[in-house]
Amino acid sequence: MKKTTLLIAALLVISPLAFAAKKTTAKKVTTVEVDSAGVPECDKSRGAFEFKFKYAKSDEYRILSTVTEDILVNHRFDHSSKIVNRISVNVTDVEINKLKRASGHHEATFMTSESAFNDDGEEKFKWGKEYTSVFERDELGYYTIGDEYFMPVVRDVPIFPGKPVAPGDVWHAQGHEVHDLRTTFKVEKPFKVPFNCDYTYEGVYTDPETGDEFHVINADYTLYFETDLPAEAKKAQKQKKGQKMPIYPVNTMGHSNQVIYWNAEKGCIDHYNETFRIIIETSIGYLFEFVGSAEAEVTQMVRTNQELEAVQKTVEDLGIKNVSVSKGDKGLVITMEKIKFNPDSDVLLDSEKDKLNKIATILRQFPDNDILVTGHTALAGSEKKRQILSEDRAQSVANYLMKIGVKDKYHIFIQGKGATVPIADNSTEEGKSKNRRVEITILDK
Repeated sequence: MKKTTLLIAALLVISPLAFAAKKTTAKKVTTVEVDSAGVPECDKSRGAFEFKFKYAKSDEYRILSTVTEDILVNHRFDHSSKIVNRISVNVTDVEINKLKRASGHHEATFMTSESAFNDDGEEKFKWGKEYTSVFERDELGYYTIGDEYFMPVVRDVPIFPGKPVAPGDVWHAQGHEVHDLRTTFKVEKPFKVPFNCDYTYEGVYTDPETGDEFHVINADYTLYFETDLPAEAKKAQKQKKGQKMPIYPVNTMGHSNQVIYWNAEKGCIDHYNETFRIIIETSIGYLFEFVGSAEAEVTQMVRTNQELEAVQKTVEDLGIKNVSVSKGDKGLVITMEKIKFNPDSDVLLDSEKDKLNKIATILRQFPDNDILVTGHTALAGSEKKRQILSEDRAQSVANYLMKIGVKDKYHIFIQGKGATVPIADNSTEEGKSKNRRVEITILDK
C-alpha cells in the first residue's frame, strides 16, 4: 500500500503562488510564540489596510516549500514523508482583465522531491518529475487556468475582499484544491475539490531579528467533497456481478490552517506556515489520511547568463584541472570530467575533494540559487547498475558540498543519468574516462 500512498502524498500539498518576487535572501519565520492557530502576536493598532497583489513584467522567483507529514491507511500508521516542492515562476505579462483588475500571466515549473535515505542513513532529495503550468492570477487572487494543468494544487488562496480591512475583520471566499490522480486512480483530468475559506486579518507582525514588518492573515478552511461516479464506474455497476470496479475517490475531507505573512511594499506573500489533515475515502473502502505541516521560503534567483565567463576565469585562476563551465537548460553547469572514485564505488578520492573545495568558492557566490548534482557513468556493467552508481556518485558529491557548508540538504538535489548522456566515445578508455563525470548545476530556473 505504501507505493499508492506515496503517489498521492507527493502532490497533496504545494504552496500557493504569488510570493515576493523581488526578495533577495531566503528567509523563514523566526521562532516565536504563537496561539493555537499558529498566529504570532500582532500589532492591531495600525488601522485598515487593503490587500492587493502587485505584478511586474519579468518578475522571476523561486519558491521552496517543505512538507512533513504522516500517512495513515485505514486509521493505521503507514509511514512518514518529507516532501520538497520547488517552483520556479516567471511573470511574462501584466494586463487589466475584464473585471478591470490587474492580472499577471504566470509561467511556472513545479518539481516535487520526496526524501529517501541511503545505506548510511543520510537523507537525500532526488530531482523529481517536473510539471509546467501557465495561468493568470489577478490582484485579488483569483486564478484563470486550463484543465490541462495540474499545478498548483491550492488555488484561489488567499482571496482578498477588494476593500480595506482592519485587524480583526473577517471575510469569506471559495477556493479549490486540485489533485493529480492519473497514476493512482486513473482520473485523467485535475481532480478539483472546492471549499469555503475563512480569512481573518490579524494585524502587523514585526520580526524580532530583522525588524521586517508583515501583515498577517489567518486562512482556515474545511474540506468535504463527494465525488460523482465516473463513467467507467457507472458502466461497471451495470455489468454482471463480479465485474471489477475501478478505484476512485468517493469522499475527500479535511482541514487546513495557513498563517500568511504579507509584504505590503511589494504586494505579495513573503512566506507562510500551514498545518493540515486530509482524508480520501476510495471506492473500495480504503481511507488514506495525511496529517502534517508545511512551510515555504522564496528567493529571487541570480541569473547566471552573465556569469559564464567570470566563472570560467575563476576555474582557470584556481587551477582546477578537468573542469569545464557551460550554460545548460537549468542554469550554469560546472562539469568535473574524469572524476575519480574508488573502483566501482561512490567513495571520492582526496584529489577530487580538493577540487570540490575550490569549486565551493564559486558556489558560495550564489547563495540564493539551489544546486543540482548529476552523475554520469561510462558504458560498463548493466543498465541498472550504471543508474544506481550514477545516483550514488552524485549523492557523494552532494554530501561533501553539504559537509563543507555550501548548502543544506533542502537546497541540493541529485539525479543520475547512468550512461545515457555520453560526451565521448565509450569504445576508448579516454572516452570512458570523460564520460565518468559529475555535473554541478547552479539552478536559475
